[in-house]
Amino acid sequence: MTIKKTVFIITALFTLIIIGCTKPPGEGGTSRIKGRIYVRDYNSNFTFLQDSFYAMEERVYVTYGDNDFYDDDIRTGYDGTYVFDHLRKGSYTVFAYSDDSLQVTPGLMYPVFRTVEITEEYQTVEVPLIILLK
Repeated sequence: MTIKKTVFIITALFTLIIIGCTKPPGEGGTSRIKGRIYVRDYNSNFTFLQDSFYAMEERVYVTYGDNDFYDDDIRTGYDGTYVFDHLRKGSYTVFAYSDDSLQVTPGLMYPVFRTVEITEEYQTVEVPLIILLK
């Protein structure tokens, strides 16, 4: 083999190794995403606000990168907080389900999305407050 071919092969292999080591968003990192869920509790036809509070035991979902389906879920604590730990750098979408205040289809729920970016190791990213209507 000539020196040019050898250098080309070594460079190609090195490039493949580097590209293969780049990990997509997801578990296995050192960062975290945290936030809170807040509920506005209305009467059945959404004309009167009865109460508002931080949501206890509300299910929260996270999607890694541009995945089509959620990758993990967790329930909020007594004060509406949630945390997704051990995440790598990348883009994440956090969401929870809210009732449909327009009542186009009774019982229909819709997701309330927040997208955040982890840009470094050991980072804690605060998700803007998610407000749900119930």
